[in-house]
Amino acid sequence: MRVKKRMMVCFLLPCILLFALIYLIPMGIVFVTSFFEWKSGGVFHFVGLHNYIEAFVNDTRMHQALKSTGIWALLQSTVHVGIGTITALILSRKIKGWKIFRTIFMIPNVISAAALGVIFLNVFNPKYGLLNSMISTFAGNEFSKNWYFDQNSAFLTVTWSWLLYAGLVMILVLAGVMSVPDEVMEAAKIDGASGLQIDFKIRLPLVRTILGTCVIISATSMLREFELIYLTTNGGPGDTTLNLPLYLYKTSLTDNNYGYANMMGVLLIILGIFAVFAINKLFRMSESDY
Repeated sequence: MRVKKRMMVCFLLPCILLFALIYLIPMGIVFVTSFFEWKSGGVFHFVGLHNYIEAFVNDTRMHQALKSTGIWALLQSTVHVGIGTITALILSRKIKGWKIFRTIFMIPNVISAAALGVIFLNVFNPKYGLLNSMISTFAGNEFSKNWYFDQNSAFLTVTWSWLLYAGLVMILVLAGVMSVPDEVMEAAKIDGASGLQIDFKIRLPLVRTILGTCVIISATSMLREFELIYLTTNGGPGDTTLNLPLYLYKTSLTDNNYGYANMMGVLLIILGIFAVFAINKLFRMSESDY
């Protein structure tokens, strides 16, 4: 037994050391320096909770970034996951061409964020964009709107850049519902259950943990969403589409205010941990249905 324990320690030690070097130590440095004023040029002194108080009391840009991040996380956890789940339930019936549609539905998820950003910049371009051209065709007169830089449409336009592309959710839920034993489905049909009743009262409850995983992935992805926003609006117009990761980037690399930026990093870590624990609790993911 002692030999086995020693072997386990020997095999685990490199992984633990690597994890500590790459994650734990940098996270510790971020946490400690968030209590300091640290700016380019040598300014580095302890300020306690000043960065946190400033963020929540006086920083209107932080308020907007938190608001945008929260709304996007909520939409991603509900609408995005809902679209993927409904698509998975439809495809699980194995209708004609379901495999082809499954592949097509996954395409946006395998394209890089930079490529998607360029695609959407062309789709919503005010001069030659596909959307304005289609509206002009159907309206019968020339239509021009700068979707990404209009105060009234920028937030929603950025949201559409990822909200509908739920390929990963679809794949995970589809794998789950198709693994439900046929005997359970046949028993439900014998008892007179309709297709919708089977889907929402048998299949989805049995893949509850998979749905919880999808919600966690979707919610936390909005806590690190950066590339699409940076490439399309860069947080504008004004701060309409500014989120926490983009504000962190601007504070650290543009304003050279590293202590304040590290405070935002700590907030992102806390929000991520809270989201994971809350969703785990909501979906009862530690419990088993079998």
